[in-house]
Amino acid sequence: MPDLNEAKKDTEHNVTQPKEDNEYVRLVISSEPRTLDADILRPRSQPRIRSFNWWIKVLVPMMQWEATAFGRPVLALVLVASLALFPVFLIPSGPSMWLAGMIFGYGLGFFIIMVGTTIGMVLPYMIGLLFREQIHQWLKRWPQKAAMIRLAGEGSWLYQFRVVALFRVSPFPYTIFNYAIVVTSMRFWPYLWGSVAGMVPEAYLYIYSGRLIRTLADVQYGNHQLTAVEIIYNVISMIIAIVTTVAFTIYAKRTLNELESAERNRAESSVADHRTAELEKLPLEQHKHLNFPSSV
Repeated sequence: MPDLNEAKKDTEHNVTQPKEDNEYVRLVISSEPRTLDADILRPRSQPRIRSFNWWIKVLVPMMQWEATAFGRPVLALVLVASLALFPVFLIPSGPSMWLAGMIFGYGLGFFIIMVGTTIGMVLPYMIGLLFREQIHQWLKRWPQKAAMIRLAGEGSWLYQFRVVALFRVSPFPYTIFNYAIVVTSMRFWPYLWGSVAGMVPEAYLYIYSGRLIRTLADVQYGNHQLTAVEIIYNVISMIIAIVTTVAFTIYAKRTLNELESAERNRAESSVADHRTAELEKLPLEQHKHLNFPSSV
C-alpha cells in the first residue's frame, strides 16, 4: 500500500540519518520545522524585544548560509579574510567575530579573531604610510582627535605600547586609528603588540556575545530550552562581561585624559619657558641699543 511504503521510507530515512550534536550542526541545521505563522502570531510588544528579534532574523540566516556554503575549514579562512580586509575599507568586523565565537568557540574562535584582526591592523598601517600627507590634511578637520592620536607617538617603546593598547580598549574607532596613527612618530612594533594586547578583551567579549546569540537563537526557534543552571550561568556571565567592559572603557578613557592633560601642561610649560627666555634676552638687547660709544 502506498501509505505504508511512504511511512516505511520516512522511518528508514530518520534511522539512517547521522545524528550530530556539535555546535556547528546545531547552528546550521534546525532540528524542528519552522512555521511562518508562528513567527507572525508571536506577540512583540516591547521595542527592545522587537529589535533583538530583528537582529536574530537577520544574523542567523546569514550565518547559516555562510556555515553551510563553506564548511568549517573554509569558513575559518573566510572569517580570517573578512577580519583582515573589512578594516581596510572601514567596515565593522563585529559580525565576523560573532560568527567565529558561535561556531568555533573560545579556543579556535579566539585564534581566528586574533589572526584576522592582527592582519586587519597591519594592512591599514602599511597603506596609510603611502598616503601619509593626505591623512595628515584630513585629520586637520578634527584637531582634538588628532591631538589625542599624536599622544600615541610620543615617548619610549613601552609608552607607545601602553597608549596603543588603551586606544584599542577605549571607544575610539580603531578602523580610523589604524590609518591615522601613521602621521605620528609611532614605531611599528609597539603599534603591533599594543594593538594585539588591546584586542584580547574585545575578542573574548565578541566570542561570549556570539555564543549567547547562538543560544538565544536556538531558544527563539525552539531548538533548545534553557535550564535553570544555564539561565543563571548566562545572567552571571553577562553581568561579568558588562562590568568588565565598562571598567576597561572607563580606565582607558581616564588614562588617555590624564595623558592628554599632561601633554597640554607640558606644551604650556614649554611655551612659558620660551617666553621667559625671550624676556630675559630683552634687557640685554635694550642695553645694547642704549649703550653709547666711549668716545665722542
